Amino acid sequence: MATPFKRSALTLLAATLAAGALFSSGARAEGKISIAQQFGIGYLILDVVRDQQLIEKHGKAQGLEIKVDWNSISGATAMNEALLTGALNVVSAGVPPMLTVWDRTKGKQNVKAIAALGSMPNYLLTNNPNIKTLKDFSDKDRIAVPAAGVGFQSRTLQIETAREYGNDQFKKFDNISVSLPHPDATAALIAGGSEINSHFSSPPFQYQALQNPNVHKVLSSYDILGGPATFNVLYTTEKFHDDNPKTYKAFYDALAEAEQIIKADKPAAAQAYIRVEQSKLPLSLVEQIVKDPEIDFTVVPQRTFIYAEKLQELGVLKNKAASWKDYFFEEAHGGAGS
Repeated sequence: MATPFKRSALTLLAATLAAGALFSSGARAEGKISIAQQFGIGYLILDVVRDQQLIEKHGKAQGLEIKVDWNSISGATAMNEALLTGALNVVSAGVPPMLTVWDRTKGKQNVKAIAALGSMPNYLLTNNPNIKTLKDFSDKDRIAVPAAGVGFQSRTLQIETAREYGNDQFKKFDNISVSLPHPDATAALIAGGSEINSHFSSPPFQYQALQNPNVHKVLSSYDILGGPATFNVLYTTEKFHDDNPKTYKAFYDALAEAEQIIKADKPAAAQAYIRVEQSKLPLSLVEQIVKDPEIDFTVVPQRTFIYAEKLQELGVLKNKAASWKDYFFEEAHGGAGS
C-alpha cells in the first residue's frame, strides 16, 4: 500500500522542483523568498526572524512587500538539490555541505554563503560503554548522522579521522555511518536496543540525549576545530543575490537584527524557538541551551576556513579558497569572520 503513495509523492516533488527551476530561470523574484531550514536550535536565528516577521519588516523599510515561504528539510543533500533546481532561494546546512556546493557551482551558479547562523559544538555521543575515544569504534557500531559521508557531522568526523589515521583513511568511519534525522537518531540512542548505538548530534538533541545516564560524549566538534566554530550557514545562488537586491538586503538585515534580539533577551528567544518549532522540549532546557556559554548565535562566521583548507587537502574540494571571503557574499565581509 505504501508504494503508490511514495510514487505520487515523488512525482509531486519532481513537479515542484521542475516548476521552481522554470521560475528561477525567468523573471526576477524581487519581493519573494523561499527559505529552508533543518531541525534543531542551531536555526534559532531563523526562528526569531520568522517569529518576529523581520524579513517583512525590513522589506517594508525599503518600500517592498515581501512574501516569505518557510520550509523544513532534513539533510544537506536534499537542500542542495532544491537550491540548484530553483525550488528554493535560500537553504541552510553545515559549513562542509555549503563548501561542497560552492565548489561544484564555481563558474556556473556560483553558490555562496549569506551568513553564519551561530557557533555551537556538536557532540559525538554513544550508549556503548566501551567507547571512550574515536579509536574504540568497531565495524559493529553504527553512527547516526543527518547526511552520511557528506554532512557537517560526517565531514567533521572525517577531518578528525584523517588526523588520527592519516589522510588516506579519512573515510574510515563512513561505512558505519547511517543517515537519520536528529530527532529519530536521538530517540534510538535514548531507547537503546537498536543497531544505532552512536549519534553525531547537535543542539538541542545532544543535551536531551545526555540526560539519559546510558549516553555519554566521546568528543566535541570544538575539540576537532580548535575552539568555537560555525555550525551551520545560509547560502544561495549568485543569481538570486544579484537579481533581488532589496529582498536580499531585507533578509540579511533581518538575520542581523535576530542576532541582537537573541543576545538581548535569551529567555524570550527560547520561547520563540518553542513557538516556531512547536517543540515539546521543556522551556527550562531550551533556555539552558540558549544561555550555554559554548554557544554564540552570531551571523559572523568562525573557523569555517579550517574546513575549506582541510577538505581541499583531502580532495573533497577541487577549488582552493584564498580566504573565507571567497565563499561568502560581500554583505558578510564586514565582520571579523574566519
